[in-house]
Amino acid sequence: MKICGLCRPEDAALAAGAGATHGGVIRVPGAARWRPLETARAVLDAGVGLRRVGVFVDAGADTVRAEAEALGLDVAQLHGTESPAEVESLRRAGLEVWKVVKPADAGGLLEAASRYAAADLLLVEGSSEAGAGGVGARFDWRILEDVLESLGPARRVGVAGGLTPANVAEAVRRLRPSLVDVSSGVERAPGEKDGERVRAFVARARAAEDEAAGATESGDPVRREER
Repeated sequence: MKICGLCRPEDAALAAGAGATHGGVIRVPGAARWRPLETARAVLDAGVGLRRVGVFVDAGADTVRAEAEALGLDVAQLHGTESPAEVESLRRAGLEVWKVVKPADAGGLLEAASRYAAADLLLVEGSSEAGAGGVGARFDWRILEDVLESLGPARRVGVAGGLTPANVAEAVRRLRPSLVDVSSGVERAPGEKDGERVRAFVARARAAEDEAAGATESGDPVRREER
């Protein structure tokens, strides 16, 4: 469970205290939730126990590596048109790499999975003219549902875009993702997280994960909400 778009140390501490696993800072100059390097480092330092994620859009491998070193990043999340070669280069540098993909259909998702086979995780979200991320653009979950078996259990897939405390449990039950990622869905204002929403998001995702795991162990089908 990743809380992204962290702009304040107190919000990173909130995410860690709520039980999130990852905290993300935006490294896209000009974006609403971008903060200078020193501020971003202070934010990440406050999220004790969170794995540190930097979100980049076509920044170039050299810039990503430099910022990763300065911020102590564990993960580089790539939101742009980065090439498979860039993904491989960053992995060789010791970073876990998540590649964001925005498929229009199931075929597009399978193509992206093949193109970015070197990525540690594919993060699927919706596209929007409002920005590269953090705008709550949900994708049609049926795109992922239709290809889950084809992707295979070794292909880690995360879900982002439009997630909120109200729908994250449904996403977990239906899609069984390796990660759920939220930013605007737990905010009271851009860059300002809402404590109640963060705690509810994490708790409901965790409960749905436990429910799905229990159903799998018992051999019962995983219950899915109506579409």
